[in-house]
Amino acid sequence: MFSRNRQLNGLKKPPAKMVVAMNPKDIPLNPAMRWEWIKYQLRIHGCPPAELARQLGITDRPVRAVKHAPYPRIERAIAQALGTEPVVLWPERWNLDGTPKRQRPNRAERLARRAKDTGCAPVPHRKTRKEV
Repeated sequence: MFSRNRQLNGLKKPPAKMVVAMNPKDIPLNPAMRWEWIKYQLRIHGCPPAELARQLGITDRPVRAVKHAPYPRIERAIAQALGTEPVVLWPERWNLDGTPKRQRPNRAERLARRAKDTGCAPVPHRKTRKEV
């Protein structure tokens, strides 16, 4: 009756030796089905998407964004967690030499950080009575 708080029949995550190596021929071609397959593989490898996000120090939103848009950093992390290369999981997003295909090839993956203190005083958006 109170099965929520106790283990059912000793079920646990499968041990690492039970995880079968991935066959690239098993990866679905349909992107929606492929994403579900990737999530399943992450879970059986002991690293669900939420846990992967925690390990990377990010929210789970970028991990979910990989489903719809290229995100090389996250794609590399997912591939590493599955013990493969990103080109195997997303052949349409990666070149065979391991570099991401980009719409804007000169753009860096990480934006350069700007200095926080520019030394400029903020300009008020409206004048006060003293200034009029």
